[in-house]
Amino acid sequence: MATYPPALEALIEAFTKFPGVGRKTASRFAFHLLRAPREEVEALGKAVLRLRERVKLCRRCFNLSEGELCAICSDPRRDAGLLCVVEEVHDLVAIEATGAYRGLYHVLHGSLSPLEGIGPGEIRVKELIERVKKERPREVIVATDPDVEGEATALYLLKVLKPLGVRLTRIAQGLPAGSEIEYADPKTLSRSLEGRREL
Repeated sequence: MATYPPALEALIEAFTKFPGVGRKTASRFAFHLLRAPREEVEALGKAVLRLRERVKLCRRCFNLSEGELCAICSDPRRDAGLLCVVEEVHDLVAIEATGAYRGLYHVLHGSLSPLEGIGPGEIRVKELIERVKKERPREVIVATDPDVEGEATALYLLKVLKPLGVRLTRIAQGLPAGSEIEYADPKTLSRSLEGRREL
């Protein structure tokens, strides 16, 4: 049985670590790079290194940023009285794509999942509570996924934030149950934001 040279095999193996990438797709990526001009391969390598060196979490909302504050937190035109809580950065990006929301965000970096050992201490809940106490937004919009984990997270946030006297709303269920915000089309997501309900 023929085998690939070690360097090619190592690259294929590295690509299989990407979510949703099997060996066949990983091989296609590796062969593409093998045939690509040297400049393209070097540009990819530099982009990956730059990503690791420059991109960090915003100290205020935990969005991705190259500075202390992300572009959203740094924008004085955003409505600081509105705070939208999302599970992941790609959820924030999906909501931004609607153009229907001009407030601030808080990224939890996960959702509660007791079966997987993910409790409040494993996601950015403590930071959210501190932020709400300090910034006193007029409304906190809970925009977690409409699946079991997202609903459990929403209920937990209701329990810990309601005593702080903040208005809590949940995005409307225009999203199919069990789906993820990241994959919702902008129109559906926009309607979900507009139709949010009191928690």
